[in-house]
Amino acid sequence: MTKAPSLAFLCIKALKLVLLQSDNPVPDVYELPSELLDGVIAHLPALALQNFQTHMPFNCWDDYESGDDCLTSCWRKRSRNDVLGHSWKVLFKLRWPELIDLVEPPTDWQQLYWEKHLQNCVDEAAEVAMRPCFTGRISSINVSDKILRYICHEEHTDFQKCVCAELSFHLLTFGPYLRCLRLLNVLCVTETCELLRTSKLHTLDLRLIRSEKHVEPLCKLLIQSRETLTSLEFIHCKLSSSFISAICASLHEKDIHTNGIQRFCIKTSSIDIDPLSAPSDFISFLNSVRSLHSLQFCDSHLDQHIARMVFSTLLDSSSNLSSLDLSENNISGWLSTFSWRSVVGSLSSGKSLQSLCKLNLRGNELDKYDAENLAHALRHMPRLESLDLSGNPIEDGGIRSLISYFTKNPDSPLADLNLENCELSCCGVIEFLDTLSTRERPLKFLSVADNALGREVSEAIVNSLTISIESLNISGIGLGPVGFLELGRKLVKGLKKLRSINISKNRGGLETARFLSKLIPLAPKLVSVDASYNLMPPESLLMLRDSLRSAKGDLKRLDMTGNNCISHEADHSSLLGEFQHNREPIFVLSSSSASHVPYDDEP
Repeated sequence: MTKAPSLAFLCIKALKLVLLQSDNPVPDVYELPSELLDGVIAHLPALALQNFQTHMPFNCWDDYESGDDCLTSCWRKRSRNDVLGHSWKVLFKLRWPELIDLVEPPTDWQQLYWEKHLQNCVDEAAEVAMRPCFTGRISSINVSDKILRYICHEEHTDFQKCVCAELSFHLLTFGPYLRCLRLLNVLCVTETCELLRTSKLHTLDLRLIRSEKHVEPLCKLLIQSRETLTSLEFIHCKLSSSFISAICASLHEKDIHTNGIQRFCIKTSSIDIDPLSAPSDFISFLNSVRSLHSLQFCDSHLDQHIARMVFSTLLDSSSNLSSLDLSENNISGWLSTFSWRSVVGSLSSGKSLQSLCKLNLRGNELDKYDAENLAHALRHMPRLESLDLSGNPIEDGGIRSLISYFTKNPDSPLADLNLENCELSCCGVIEFLDTLSTRERPLKFLSVADNALGREVSEAIVNSLTISIESLNISGIGLGPVGFLELGRKLVKGLKKLRSINISKNRGGLETARFLSKLIPLAPKLVSVDASYNLMPPESLLMLRDSLRSAKGDLKRLDMTGNNCISHEADHSSLLGEFQHNREPIFVLSSSSASHVPYDDEP
């Protein structure tokens, strides 16, 4: 026999329906005792909770006694916010459980809930608008039952007749909570600007903007959001000179004070600009937006002429640029025409490159001559801390230019250097590492991965580990068993700074495990080790187990995937259970089906 529902349950159900069907709840709801009111709040779906909170009197929890009116008022507000904030967090976790651990406190869960909800609605609407048969209005697109069930619950089942069925309701009602938005080209229409008029966008991520019919409405949206917008990103777009000019003109208006764009990014797109007649609005934007901190043109079909134009403009700009990303383009020769002697005077007055902290030039086909020109340019970036030259064939000639830079600038703050896959040889890297060992301010992160260095570099690597390097990547440099044997022999001093090391893809076999068993006890701050794809046999696990037992460090992850460590006869559950961090195994092992597949790094 079915148990009859309680009176409290029936009352809460009735209140839920009232709050769902009316945007002006009866005042009697707020007169309930606090313990009953808490119970009602805990069972409200998102739309009902929104209606409840919107019309809630400030003193709806008026059961706290105190002689100090100010303290009473503060207590009521804090108590109210705690209860409601917890309810919004519960609703967020129920709907997006995979995201809950990614949210950093402090968080306005109500704002985050509706922002994520609106993004889901917009993504659905874009799918509908992309259909060839779609001819209606964007505002009239129906929100799916799947989404409506989350904000209305099953009690509000007649979705087609409810007020929240159409997209317009959601964007106009919850728009004030919208801070970040990803928008596809099909929704870049004038109608969308009207629907977003209540929003206060901080971040706008645009996809597939390729024609004038998308750009004109986009510019209206940018002007509408100009006072709050701080980040603008274009992905998979095709931007002509006129498009970029219109966009930049919309972002920046002379003599008008706004918060200003802090991040401008064009990624995996196509930029079509004539460097000899670059749009004036684009130049003005780069020159005058003092709030600009991050500028990215990643994989955007830049050539050396456009890159040179961007760089020369930044030399005299007034922005406080801290990060410049020109990666994944073909800009070899972009610095060849600069006369650095003549530039010194202009740079000394505190222009953009004076504030630059991070420079990403990955995958730009730069050669040793480009590296030589860059070494001159680096002397005029006195705050540069991070440089990524990976994927450029600079060869030993290029690394010697960097050696010259470090020698002439011993106080350089450069701390992170990526030289992965730069066609370097053992001789060049040894010379470079020897130079680093003499610096008063050594590097914290260094990668020379995927360069054919061989075992001869072992001694220089050990020396680099003892000079305050916190993170070292020597993946795929061809150490082999002999290289790891040499590493182990040379490793005699404590490594007090080392926090992570990547020795993967070096085919070291059992000697890899021997090296690690010696390294781990000597590095008390070591947190992460990547030893994947080194052809290590099953006995390696036993060797590393004994090393971990004797060590008193903070190791959180030891990646052993792609090795032959899994033995069909052995049970590794005790090993995985013994060594854990935050209830997760420290050892990361391949599945038995994949463990016998060696990594092939041959071309």
